[in-house]
Amino acid sequence: MTKATTHSAGKGIATSLTVVGLVLGALFAGLPVLWLFAASFKSNTRIFAYPPQLIDDSFSLAAYSTVLTNPEQLRYFFNSYLVSILVTLFTLLVGILAGYSFSRYDFRFKNLLNLIIIGVQSVPPITLMIPYFGLIVTLGLYNSYWALILTYMVFTLPYAIIMMTGYFNTLPRELDEAVMIDGGSSFTILWRVLVPISLPGIVSVGVYTFMLAWNEFLFALTLTKTNDMRTVPIGIQLLMGQHSFEWNQMMAMSVLGSLPVLLLFLLFQRYFIAGMSAGSIKG
Repeated sequence: MTKATTHSAGKGIATSLTVVGLVLGALFAGLPVLWLFAASFKSNTRIFAYPPQLIDDSFSLAAYSTVLTNPEQLRYFFNSYLVSILVTLFTLLVGILAGYSFSRYDFRFKNLLNLIIIGVQSVPPITLMIPYFGLIVTLGLYNSYWALILTYMVFTLPYAIIMMTGYFNTLPRELDEAVMIDGGSSFTILWRVLVPISLPGIVSVGVYTFMLAWNEFLFALTLTKTNDMRTVPIGIQLLMGQHSFEWNQMMAMSVLGSLPVLLLFLLFQRYFIAGMSAGSIKG
């Protein structure tokens, strides 16, 4: 057997093993999602039937109908949309302004502020639960939208600032100088020149922020107490009763709750990947 033949055979085996590994990984990640989707169309009594079946004779849209006609559960979706959208908008606004400042200006305590931002990003959120709960109660924001919005922004802003600073650093300063020669201000440079060409970075930050706010459970549970302020993750958990679980409704709410994030990623996938890679090139 020649050296070329041996190399070709080894390459073929490596390719086959890679394909097998990818298929197994896809099955490991995808089968639970497929089972969740299938279970949302079953009755509670058939979800744990043995042998298991993806589709059986109990197929029905009853769980979705119950969720979509229940005002309390619809309120959970409204709350999640409202909080997630506002957190995303506020985070993007502050992140763009702060990222531009860190990228284009030198000011006192700049390095210290950078260190604080990175430090906040590295702190596990659960360790801040008790301090934030006390702060929110003291400020009179307990059980309000602002309690969730301000808290989520603490965890999304460091990432947004780091990403936007890195992205702005990749843009040549000659653009700023050209606008300034034409009499443009810093406001013009940022909003009319840099922001339009920074769309991939902005989209990646926005998608990440929306996903974090939409899926967050712990603070949403702790900082709210009435059902009219609960979000979708809490609404799913509330379907776990003391004596019975509404499994099919839980699955239906999980599917409906996954759609916004899935659609966002599918719509902005190209920008999201480009923004993630560009923002990590130069910090």
